[in-house]
Order: sequence, then structure tokens, then C-alpha cells
Amino acid sequence: MPDFPKLTNDERARYEWQMWADGFGEEGQRKLKASSALVSRVGGVGGTVAYYLAAAGIGKLVLAHAGNIKPSDLNRQLLMTTAGLGTSRSESAERRLGDLNPGVEVEAVAENIDEDNAAELVGRVDVVVDAAPLFEERFLLNREAVRQGKPLVESAMYDFDAQLTTVIPGTTPCLACLYPEHPPHWKREFPVLGAVSGAVASLAAVEVVKLITGIGEPLAGKLLTINMRTMEFRKLSILRRDDCPVCGHVSPTP
Repeated sequence: MPDFPKLTNDERARYEWQMWADGFGEEGQRKLKASSALVSRVGGVGGTVAYYLAAAGIGKLVLAHAGNIKPSDLNRQLLMTTAGLGTSRSESAERRLGDLNPGVEVEAVAENIDEDNAAELVGRVDVVVDAAPLFEERFLLNREAVRQGKPLVESAMYDFDAQLTTVIPGTTPCLACLYPEHPPHWKREFPVLGAVSGAVASLAAVEVVKLITGIGEPLAGKLLTINMRTMEFRKLSILRRDDCPVCGHVSPTP
């Protein structure tokens, strides 16, 4: 077996049931333990992604989210608490994940993704999860993930709709292929049902686990769209744009 960190007896007991999954086993668990992910941000989608990755035993999580907990966060942000109203979101997320799995290293950064920190934060990890509400942040994460050759799980929701894709730099379309410009009329605040956030977040966490362990087929070159009013799931093929200013010149990572 490759030189991944060994599991302790406590870890074998904790992860026993998921190691029963076909093709997963101890090697898959050791790959998770050796890996790291950046999650931006840790709200309804990102917080749930982080929660399930911590439960699964990823080695390190870097969480980027500024600001303090507000009452309106609590219908969906499972890493926040009523008792924590008015306190730091990132500190609450770090504490809650530590309570769930103290074996996971959690680095909470009380900042949102911007021009000053995007490259450095992406550079710390193996996989990037984009759950930011603003396209400015999404475009920055996409640019840096492509530039640094890091896979990016792109997850989003609005109302009862959700979508998910995985960007493999040099191989698949990137976010800028799908959205060459900032979508018009996009608002910072929009309708959110927590269960919709959690549903797409769970799928995004599965994508991260698949990327790390090599199990299954990630949504590479595919866009999964979900209408949860009708429970209609569609998987669409998407194509790279040769003229994409972000990824058009990028070759597959060896």
C-alpha cells in the first residue's frame, strides 16, 4: 500500500462502516487521512460539506468565512448555534467540527475569499469546495484552482433548485466556461430552504471523497441539476470553451 498515514485502532472503529463500501477499505480511509480540502464558505452548503468530510475522516479542513452568526443563518447553517449568536462563524465551525471528530485538523480563517488570500488558501490544500454566495468569490476560487491544478467541486442552490459539477483543471470546463460573465441580477440574499442546501452539500461531499479515494466517477464534464419541487434530477454534458480566459490554455495535470 502507498505510504499513506496508518490508521489507529480508534480510527478503524470510527470509520468501520464506510470502509465496508466496495473499493473503499483501509486504503481509501488512509487516502482521506492524508488529504486536505478548502471549503468556502461554511454556510448552508459549505458547512454541511465540511461536516460530512470531518465525519468521513479527511485529514485537514481549511474553512474560509468571515462575520458573526445572525438569526437568519440558523435555518440552514448546521455548524452555527443559537447560543453563538453574535459570535464568530469560523470559530463556531471549528468548535463544532472538533466536537464531531477531534482527529481532523481544522483551520478556521475568519475571512471570505478575496484577491489577497485566494492563491494562498488554495495552495494549502488538495481539493477546493466552492459554496460561496457571491460570484466574485466563485470566480476567484475557480481561477486559482485552475492555475494551481487543484480539483474544484462547484456546488450551488437557489430556492428549491441546486446544481453541482467538478472541475478538473485542463480536462473539464471550468466555472468561467459556464459563466463567462457575472450573471445579471444576482442577489446576495435569496430564498433558501435548509434541506435543499444540505442535499446538494451531501452530494458535494461525496464528490470530494471520490476525488481523493479514486472511487467511482466524479461529475467531470457533467453538470447535475436538481429541481427539488418535482424531484427531477438531470445530468448534462458540458464542454470546455477553447477561448476561455481561465482554462482555455491549460493542459491536463500529469
